[in-house]
Amino acid sequence: MEKIFNNTETAFALKTDTELDRAYFLFKMIANEPLVRIGTAVTNFAIKAHLPVEGLIRATVFDHFCGGVNEEDCLSVVDKMYTKGVSSVLDYSVEGKEEESQFDIALQMTLKTIEFAKERQAIPFAVFKPTGIGRFDLYVKIGEKKTLTDSEQIEWNRVVERFDIICKTAHEKDVALLIDAEESWMQDAADAIVTDMMRKYNKQKIIVFNTLQMYRWDRLDYLKNLHQLAKSEGFLIGMKLVRGAYMEKENKRAEEKGYKSPICISKQATDDNYDASVLYMMEHLEIMSIFAGTHNEESSYQLMKMMQQKSITPSDSRIWFGQLYGMSDNISYNLAEKGYNVAKYLPFGPVRDVMPYLIRRAEENTSVAGQTNRELNLLKTEKERRKANR
Repeated sequence: MEKIFNNTETAFALKTDTELDRAYFLFKMIANEPLVRIGTAVTNFAIKAHLPVEGLIRATVFDHFCGGVNEEDCLSVVDKMYTKGVSSVLDYSVEGKEEESQFDIALQMTLKTIEFAKERQAIPFAVFKPTGIGRFDLYVKIGEKKTLTDSEQIEWNRVVERFDIICKTAHEKDVALLIDAEESWMQDAADAIVTDMMRKYNKQKIIVFNTLQMYRWDRLDYLKNLHQLAKSEGFLIGMKLVRGAYMEKENKRAEEKGYKSPICISKQATDDNYDASVLYMMEHLEIMSIFAGTHNEESSYQLMKMMQQKSITPSDSRIWFGQLYGMSDNISYNLAEKGYNVAKYLPFGPVRDVMPYLIRRAEENTSVAGQTNRELNLLKTEKERRKANR
């Protein structure tokens, strides 16, 4: 397998020297764990105290990891990436809301991104988070099979209705829809709704995609059981595979509450679980479609190799590679140059409202030291290459 991910000229072709310098500075900061902790605390304080920090945030971390403050704002980024064959997934990344009015805003925003995707080849997917359209604690209560109060039942019916409105609209507009995964203790309730949506809208074509976090040791079994259900009931499966984003929180809660952690015992076990799930889906492409959301180069090479072995063309619509905007450009752009289907998650939203997402992103990068060092080395290599060629 040709090692294509070291090509920094292709990876950073769209970045100006100034943007390259900013990216290097940001990842240098993220590599420093105490600095991330201090920066996170200061930023949270500044936002809660309504200090005028939005301009500084916008000019640094926001513009590197986000497409803009609204969907229109993102279009220049979308069009620019698409010149290199990299598609976009507009991700309304406002987190942690608890009010019905906020859930309705997220619903309307998701419907708007579906319309955007319908009109633009460069946006092949829409996406939303379950807790963007329903209260976290309500998912937990449903998942634990506790009896709801009358008012909670009415509230839950509205959550299910929002899911259905979004999935029905995606089906009518013929736009594939990614539904993100979240913490394990709310996920059972979300999984149940998404399976219902697949039953309804994945009959002839895969529209609805759930997400499996493969740092959970139980997810491959979940996929296999879903496969049997899909075969018996006659629906198709769309699945985004990721490693996961809540590891420290998951382990801490399991320890506090005295149950077995849902997280794999090691990084290697997670990698093995991820690759085994990709292989399982590749063996059942007759009813499955895979969105491989990964920043792991080895997993990307393995999927490319499987495609070659099965004589599947890079552009086969059943297989997509996905990365986050602002990260792993060496994977995204080099894959796209070889003709593979690639989409970047492009977060957007008001600066203050997107800060929980950005803080989580910084903390994740800090906890995966190899990822940050890899980004720094690639950026340094490209800076030196440009300097040598002047």
